[in-house]
Amino acid sequence: MKPHYLNITSAASQSFSARRDVEPDVNNHWHYHDELELIYIKKGSGTQFIGDSIQAFSGGTVALIGSNLPHYWQFDDSYFTDDNAGEVEVYVVHFKKDFLGKDFLQLPENTDLKKVIEAAARGIQVTEDSATIAALIAACVNQTGTHRIITLLQALLAIGITERKPLVSIGFKADFQETEKNRLQKVYNYSISHYRRKIELQEVAKLAQLTESAFCKFFKSKTGKTYTVFVNEIRIGHACRLLIENRLSIKEICFECGFYNAASFHKCFKDVMKMTPLQYQKNYV
Repeated sequence: MKPHYLNITSAASQSFSARRDVEPDVNNHWHYHDELELIYIKKGSGTQFIGDSIQAFSGGTVALIGSNLPHYWQFDDSYFTDDNAGEVEVYVVHFKKDFLGKDFLQLPENTDLKKVIEAAARGIQVTEDSATIAALIAACVNQTGTHRIITLLQALLAIGITERKPLVSIGFKADFQETEKNRLQKVYNYSISHYRRKIELQEVAKLAQLTESAFCKFFKSKTGKTYTVFVNEIRIGHACRLLIENRLSIKEICFECGFYNAASFHKCFKDVMKMTPLQYQKNYV
């Protein structure tokens, strides 16, 4: 499956798209689009893939994704079973940088707004005061007319003054050739499906139709990280979800996520999350 260019459409009477989703499989695949994406996940959990960033998401997540930055939201497997009782509720706004006119961001009064739009090129995760911004996103979906535009601008300006973090590494390149996109997509899909076991370098190199050394250079040049780091981030993202659910012990989570001993799990978790698994769990449970 190759990366999918998503054509976002808006009604003729609207300058940007805003909607509420209640299904877990809406755009649940690796894709990109010209529009920026402002998203609030009110209910639901899973793993978010934004550029070369991989981490868990859950209710309350707020993020701003830049134009043509590859991403997708993979909901947990439990949402797709027949007996699933979990609810999904997502508010998402798609808008082009110049939807208010090509010169709008050049106005001196819009310096702060322009900075937020530019920062979105690396993806933005809101880390503080997400409830205020989430409420504005939900209101934007429900409003009409000029109030709808004003509310979107309020949400973007609020992102500019709250605590946030970039999601994508500086070295990440989104402007791949089509053959490169196909290779990365195959590697991403394969890794997501098999991360619970040890993945040999030879496997993914063969999948990408490259020698092992060529694959290592290719993957590092396109993602800014080694393949080992990439797979471990997938595993840690899964571990974060399990820690939040609080159904398994930390030792059980270690093996469930593809680690073979507790020491390597704790070291990897701390490298990625900058805290121990227990500290992470205490922060969220």
